[in-house]
Amino acid sequence: MLAEPIRRRVVAAATGPFSHAPYPLAHSLDHRGDPGLFGPDSVTWRVMGDVATIVGGIRALLIQAAHPEVVAGVADHSSYRTDPMGRLSRTSAYVTATAYGAMPEVEAAVAAVRRAHRGVAGRSHRDRPYAATDPPLAAWVHNTLTDSFLVAHQAFGAEPLTSEEADRFVAEQTRLGALLGAAPLPEDAASLGAWVAEHPEVEPSPGMTEAVGFLCDPPLGRGPRQGYRILLEAAVATIPARIRRVLGRPRRRGAVAVGRVAVAGLRWALGYSPSWHLALVRVGAPVPEGRFRAPLPEGAVGATGRPTA
Repeated sequence: MLAEPIRRRVVAAATGPFSHAPYPLAHSLDHRGDPGLFGPDSVTWRVMGDVATIVGGIRALLIQAAHPEVVAGVADHSSYRTDPMGRLSRTSAYVTATAYGAMPEVEAAVAAVRRAHRGVAGRSHRDRPYAATDPPLAAWVHNTLTDSFLVAHQAFGAEPLTSEEADRFVAEQTRLGALLGAAPLPEDAASLGAWVAEHPEVEPSPGMTEAVGFLCDPPLGRGPRQGYRILLEAAVATIPARIRRVLGRPRRRGAVAVGRVAVAGLRWALGYSPSWHLALVRVGAPVPEGRFRAPLPEGAVGATGRPTA
């Protein structure tokens, strides 16, 4: 079929940037029956399985950069300039492990983040101390990620959530936030959205200017760069107006509509997350027919040590 070579190119372009770290659920089938932090009946598995999470991830990184102390920690301690694909892949692996992993995999991912954060401390450009272990700063990172995944799903997901389901998603995510030591953790969608949009610490900073500049022009090839820019503008269009002004990124007309088309194209090429598929197999839950286009993740093994795919 003529469409198949196109699909393969889209898959390669979309997944390549996330392939620079080990797959975090390679031994997930050693934990048969373990639902992890959320489980097959959760809203989290549905939200995180849709490709709209890519837009959500971009949105979260932009919003996170609007907090001077958080972005100072990134500027002073992150490897995103020298190893951008490795940094992106490790972040993606953390999201995958905490969403779909069995509890030992969730705990290992959280422990790795907490170890990495122990040495992240200093002072921001406005001479305020920061530490990644500070509950309010951890809350900014966690809550903006939760809010961004939710907002992106509602704008670009194949199956938008009801208001009750949106509240369930936010409440589920507080379990992960608590493991990270984040506080406060709003427990419903409206409270979370207001907490992010009205956060009093948001203001421009040198670290923000650098981070946003990088996010708007990452080191991608020509083809992936064009697709990324569409997703970037779609993400920007969903950011609260106050934070967009701080970031210096205007909302482009038609960005949401174009973003929906682009995300639908990615969904056609990629299907839903193979890690969701793997988690369903691990717990013995029904696997919806036709939902997953990719095979089970390459290298995932069960207790026998034999690959699943």
